[in-house]
Amino acid sequence: MATVYADAQPTDEPAVEAASGSVAGKVAAPPAETESAKKEAKPAFFAGQGAKLMKGLLAPMMGILIFLGLWAVLAPQVDTSLGALPGPVEVAGQGVALYEEWGAANEVESQFYADQDARNAAYIEAGTPGRVTDFAYNGPPTFVDQIITSLQTVALGFILATLVAVPIGLVCGLSPVVNAAINPLVQIMKPVSPLAWLPIVTMVISAVVSSADPLLPKAFIISALVVMLCSLWPTLINTAVGTSSIDKDLLNVGRVLKLGWFAKLTKLVLPASLPYIFTGMRLSLGVGWMVLIAAEMLAQNPGLGKFVWDEFQNGSSQSLARIMFAVVVIGFIGFGLDRIMMALQSLASKNRTV
Repeated sequence: MATVYADAQPTDEPAVEAASGSVAGKVAAPPAETESAKKEAKPAFFAGQGAKLMKGLLAPMMGILIFLGLWAVLAPQVDTSLGALPGPVEVAGQGVALYEEWGAANEVESQFYADQDARNAAYIEAGTPGRVTDFAYNGPPTFVDQIITSLQTVALGFILATLVAVPIGLVCGLSPVVNAAINPLVQIMKPVSPLAWLPIVTMVISAVVSSADPLLPKAFIISALVVMLCSLWPTLINTAVGTSSIDKDLLNVGRVLKLGWFAKLTKLVLPASLPYIFTGMRLSLGVGWMVLIAAEMLAQNPGLGKFVWDEFQNGSSQSLARIMFAVVVIGFIGFGLDRIMMALQSLASKNRTV
């Protein structure tokens, strides 16, 4: 809830100047800081810094090390159909192997295009330009390619969800009638699983996108729309709550100043409800990332979810370690996305005008 505060006017106080003569003699100088006080202040300072370091760095590192130690000790004792559960060393080794596979695939792709350019140059030199080809490399996607695809999909779904949720939330927050009309629909749609949305979205997109060469692949559009449908609700609800919580005095100021609808929205409503909007966007992004992995896994759309499912179906001795490495990567990406949204929220909050 935002409130407009009038700028406090500083009171004029006479400047105090150093007096001379008898007045200066009557003013006693402050006692100098003793050596013992300095020695006591230094340990207190270092103790405070040590507590901050312990809480901010050492404690998380200790927790991670303890977790890795328990994982390494307990993993060999768990037997699965693919052998013992891999420990952190085996999982990290498969991460290195996946990175090396990505590098090898890039070399193959570069060699493919180099050979094609050399072949086309030979055709042109021989006077047969009609034989020049321009094929695209269609090798299997690597683990890094799957990560990039998932990030692109969740970005599109999150942007669509924000573009839909924020305007509706603002209208709901400003109009109790609209809020009462939309609230039942929100409460019904919000708990629907992405697994229920997926077949509906798939059939609709397959019917709408009938072009043989669409601008975006159908699988990409389907995954992005499923992310949008499942992740827009936190942003919508938080935006409506933030807008309805604006101080009425702030809106009265807008009426007194005779601000138009657009000026009222951009100068009063949006800045005041910005913290709520960003909180909803953070929640929506987290939900969207979780939904995306499930949608890719079920629909076999390109991305990290498909990578996990393909490794599960592969059933090799390395599959379990690769799946666990993918889980770790999914967690780190989700953490990174949340940190990015926190940074954007802090930046937007510093630039608020209300």
